[in-house]
Amino acid sequence: MKKTPLFERHLSANARMAPFAGYDMPISYKGINEEHHAVRNNTGLFDVSHMGEFIVKGKEALDFINSVTSNDASVLKPGNVQYSCFPNEDGGIIDDLLVYRLSDDQCSAGEQAFMLVVNASNIEKDFNWLQKNNRYDTRLIDISEKTALLALQGPKSILLLQELTATDLSQIPYYTFKKGTVAGIDNVLISATGYTGAGGFELYVEEQNALALWDILVEKGEKYELQLAGLGCRDTLRLEMGYCLYGNDMDDSTSALEAGLGWITKLNKGPFIQRDFLAEQKTKGLNRKLVGFILEDRRVPRHGYTIRNEKGENTGVVTSGTMSPSLNYPIGMGYVSVADASIGNKLFISMGAKTLPAKIVKMPFLNNNGSK
Repeated sequence: MKKTPLFERHLSANARMAPFAGYDMPISYKGINEEHHAVRNNTGLFDVSHMGEFIVKGKEALDFINSVTSNDASVLKPGNVQYSCFPNEDGGIIDDLLVYRLSDDQCSAGEQAFMLVVNASNIEKDFNWLQKNNRYDTRLIDISEKTALLALQGPKSILLLQELTATDLSQIPYYTFKKGTVAGIDNVLISATGYTGAGGFELYVEEQNALALWDILVEKGEKYELQLAGLGCRDTLRLEMGYCLYGNDMDDSTSALEAGLGWITKLNKGPFIQRDFLAEQKTKGLNRKLVGFILEDRRVPRHGYTIRNEKGENTGVVTSGTMSPSLNYPIGMGYVSVADASIGNKLFISMGAKTLPAKIVKMPFLNNNGSK
């Protein structure tokens, strides 16, 4: 079992640990609901150093990235971040990822540089896939083991982080980044991204500096009511926002269009893996799509539960579900037949001998002020 550089800090904080993507990771510290509300209302600190990071550098780096991802990386300027996915040869999704357009300062003449951030469970799979499809004048470097990633999330994150850096955080809009010095640590990549919908920053730092950065954030965070946050509330936070989780809401058998990711599928950018399949799927129409739903009952829909329509026919399957800490009722996501996928449609979640009524709603489940 792998451990992040912050493993001992989690044990010292009495975290409840569990295996995740090959790592021993903190699930919660004081409790999922408490940590969830801390992130929504104040600030929370996550260790997500298990994520993977690849550097792509070369004269044809852009061409290579555009050939293997669904989005159009040509629109990125240095300092921009883009959400994208890797389509597989069957039109499914190998992984979803972030594409960072790095500065060309450390590149040779005519080269460009990018960083790809991928899911922990897919690091080896993704890197092998990229190597297999790299027919370009570009280099791939896996820096995952050398990189730690701390996610400081919540509305007070900017106040806390600004105390520790001279970089003007107000000049880092959503989905952009800058490199700067944080808490005396140089070359921290400060990214206005996250997986919570609560605002904040993700901090990429060399693994040997992770402990120092974590400790100063914890110390300075006391006056902002910072709480350590585990993967448990990371899941409830992302689900309230309707963010997909790879392995649950999308995988090698689901297309980006089915998963509601048409906005990151740029069919007009030029050739990319399975572009023609996705274009045909868009033209012919989908057979199923990912929807969000709420339950009238208090019980939580679980991954794999069958979904039935009003006629009692099997129409799909639950991919994610939780009791929303912000809304105080169960929410979920799942794939259903397009014929049953309209907002307001009634569904029934089969939970063994029980069948629970549900209703399709527009996602995200929360709006910007945290209400329905």
